[in-house]
Amino acid sequence: MRGSSFTAYAQTTHPTEARQSRLVAGIVAAFRWTARKLAEHRSRSAVLELSDDQLKDIGLSRGQIESDVHISSHYWSNKGL
Repeated sequence: MRGSSFTAYAQTTHPTEARQSRLVAGIVAAFRWTARKLAEHRSRSAVLELSDDQLKDIGLSRGQIESDVHISSHYWSNKGL
């Protein structure tokens, strides 16, 4: 007499777990975005406090501050720092 060969495959994730995982990923992404924006604001504020001579010493003008702070914050956030 032969036994039946029945194989049941377990589902690796439940729909609820997948939804929770996406929710957590969304919350983490929102937190990172907020942290990046706060860091940009702090950096911009610090640079705006510098005198024109100090800005010249580091190779910046007042007009470049906004774009340079924004670009550098994206560089560092992509590096995971």
